[in-house]
This record gives sequence, structure tokens and C-alpha cells, in this order.
Amino acid sequence: EAARFYGLAAEQGNADAQFNRAVLCSSGRGVQQDDHEAVRLYRLAAEQGNAQAQFNLAVRITHGKGIPQDNREAARYYRLAADQGCALSKL
Repeated sequence: EAARFYGLAAEQGNADAQFNRAVLCSSGRGVQQDDHEAVRLYRLAAEQGNAQAQFNLAVRITHGKGIPQDNREAARYYRLAADQGCALSKL
């Protein structure tokens, strides 16, 4: 049920819901596992300033999971997340 509500809120532009729905899409928990949809939602949330989404998107870009591998783009998202205090991005 949470997956459905996250989906509705995500489509309304809620960055936290986009992030949470992306996490579900990544894992397949409560929804069909879909790397491309996870990337789409992480990107939407990241562009709204969600640091966790920026970090998770960077990880996916680094490893080419659901998106072509691109170290330059990944670095940009790691920096955005780090600038907001995301400790994992600073490693």
C-alpha cells in the first residue's frame, strides 16, 4: 500500500516520495524491480535537492546500473550530495 501512495505523491512532484519510490523500484520491494524507473525517480528527486537521491543516483551512474556508466556525471551528483552534508558522498 505504501508503494502506491509513494507512486501517487512521486508523480505529483514530491521529492521525498520520488526518493522512497525509487528505493522500492531498486529493491523490488512492493513493486516490480525496475532499475530504469529507479534512476528516473532518483534523478527527479536529486534535481529537487534531495541529497540521498543525489548520492544513490551517483552510485548507480558509477556502476552503470539502469543508466550508462559516466564518472563525470557521477562526480557531479556526489558533489551535490556532499555539499548538503551527505557523509557517504565525502568518502
